[in-house]
Amino acid sequence: MRPQPPSLMFEDINSPTFVPAEDMPEWMEATFLDPASPLYNPEHEHLAHAEIGFLWTVVENNRKGRRIIGHCEEGKPQGAMGKWARARAEMQIKQWFGFVPDFIITLDAEYCRACGDAEFMALVEHELYHAAQETDAFGAPKFSRSTGRPVFTIRGHDVEEFVGVVRRYGADAAGVRAIVDAANRPPEIARAQIAHACGTCQLRVA
Repeated sequence: MRPQPPSLMFEDINSPTFVPAEDMPEWMEATFLDPASPLYNPEHEHLAHAEIGFLWTVVENNRKGRRIIGHCEEGKPQGAMGKWARARAEMQIKQWFGFVPDFIITLDAEYCRACGDAEFMALVEHELYHAAQETDAFGAPKFSRSTGRPVFTIRGHDVEEFVGVVRRYGADAAGVRAIVDAANRPPEIARAQIAHACGTCQLRVA
């Protein structure tokens, strides 16, 4: 069975609004990274070396009129922060996971408890596609000279990655049915940008 957000998040108004999804990493590895799994995806092989923390949240998130149901970000606090603010953010992350992971994926708990299996897996894989390994000037995977570990980064989606999600789950589960239908019709305008209900994608659209 797929992981589910704890019912207490919906029943108790005093419950935390963000809760670590402790069973998600093991489920993700068994589902997408294990070659013996029928849903194994070799495009995520680099994540076998990554530490990924998952969070459920009941905080509604909207951007530009779109509901955000998933977001992938680097585990270390990003952006301009003072020393105390960064230390405070890292302390919160360590309280959730016990360490600072390479990536944090936040999932809309309300959506995840209501959606079907295909929609859930498509959402998780969509976010996993954002969790990438850096490449060097020659396009080869980059590794840290000091630790030997992969150097990870956040990437946007290209056409190939969207095709991967649609190929595995279909246009409806991937949330791009409208895109597929529109692609089968003559274009109304020359260029258009279409964003998925993903916080990481939305940040890059801005």
